[in-house]
Amino acid sequence: MLGSDLLLMGAIVALASPVVEVEEEVYTYTAPNNGAGPMWCFGSTCLVRSGGRLFASGQETIEGAQPLNNVRWTLYTRYDGGWRLIAKDGGRTREPSPMTAFNGGQVFLSVNPTLTPPGTEGGGPAKPQILAFRAIAPDAPPTVLEPRWEGEPAFTEHSYRSFAADGPNGELILFQNIGYTHAEWAFRDRSGQWVAAGKLQWPFGAEYDDPQPIRVCYPNVALRDRAVYFCGVSDIVEPYHVWRDFKRELTGREWDYDFRRLFLTACPDIRTARFTPWVEIASRDKTCGWISPCDLYVAPDGAVHVLWTERAIDERLRDRFFPEAKQRHALEYAIVRDGQVTHRRTLLEAGEGLGGEVPGQHRFQVTPDGRLFVFGYVSGVNAAGEGLSEDRLLELRDGAPAGPAVRVPLEYPFSSFFTATVRAGSPPSYTLDLLGECPGESHTIRYARVRLAS
Repeated sequence: MLGSDLLLMGAIVALASPVVEVEEEVYTYTAPNNGAGPMWCFGSTCLVRSGGRLFASGQETIEGAQPLNNVRWTLYTRYDGGWRLIAKDGGRTREPSPMTAFNGGQVFLSVNPTLTPPGTEGGGPAKPQILAFRAIAPDAPPTVLEPRWEGEPAFTEHSYRSFAADGPNGELILFQNIGYTHAEWAFRDRSGQWVAAGKLQWPFGAEYDDPQPIRVCYPNVALRDRAVYFCGVSDIVEPYHVWRDFKRELTGREWDYDFRRLFLTACPDIRTARFTPWVEIASRDKTCGWISPCDLYVAPDGAVHVLWTERAIDERLRDRFFPEAKQRHALEYAIVRDGQVTHRRTLLEAGEGLGGEVPGQHRFQVTPDGRLFVFGYVSGVNAAGEGLSEDRLLELRDGAPAGPAVRVPLEYPFSSFFTATVRAGSPPSYTLDLLGECPGESHTIRYARVRLAS
């Protein structure tokens, strides 16, 4: 494509309103009540595009099976007439199964089957595997890939796994947590060999009442030219005794988890297994707030774009511990270069004295000409006091919004969703593919296709 063509296409993307081309139901499910529904692996994705075809993984609750391993994975592909189930797990697992893909038409499903016998209640050991399907023959039985790990890790049903791909180069990386100390990882190169494996040790919380590793969960992981980027949120039992005791009085539970600190690390060449020191991108630790990772994108120039949401305080604790603090909900954006945050910007905020448009989940969309968009959910009330429940699209240029966010006219807006992200190997696209849940559509997974350019 000539440079002038790229400029013209960019102008079309910038000026045209997003067009909703498809909205449809993919499947319905029964709540598994095991702590991990179909959207639980939101740091990865259950939707990929490869070989001109869309694939989506789902979750089916097994009738009569006891939690925690009481679901099976399902796999769907889309034809002109809609979605069709093409494969189903014959065993049991706990969590949804994230996906990746290569440009050449290979599709990969990360599975974590339990090793416990049928009828077993609770958790137990598990064996991570990857199933390889072909876009050209989606009904054909998959090839089973066995990751090569360092030693013999004690994997369980609580995998907290992350699955990412370099689609153009045909390479994969899989992370899977071990308790509260570290994540195991395995890397498969373009020759199809598992050439490297290791352990990602968590950052250490020396400042806590009980110093401890800070388990990092729900990460956004990217693999690009054998460099790996890993950005997730702290996930440990409340580390401050006075807050833990107060929460116990409120809830009656012995535990309450902290999701308040956002960390990033990287490995310039995963074959060396040397990760950079952890960088703390954001924190709401002082006022017992909340952080949720949204997305990560590695630009061709090496800049790491990070997107997350924040809640300033836990209002249950405010009167007693920080009465002057004000509540604030925000969608935050940062650019990281060489381990340093070089740019920060609030894209949307709400709260006391700030308005009522509350940002929810958001994700990046990358187009073939390198433009970067942010798509996501907004709820609450607008300036006129009218209720809001809608999805919006915003373009970023040079770290700043190129204009105001526009409403995407979906009949069923998504509040929780996956995209066919480049982090999972899907190609950049002017088409935004969405898979997820919509307010008012209980236990229903839907798909939508939104065209960003004519």
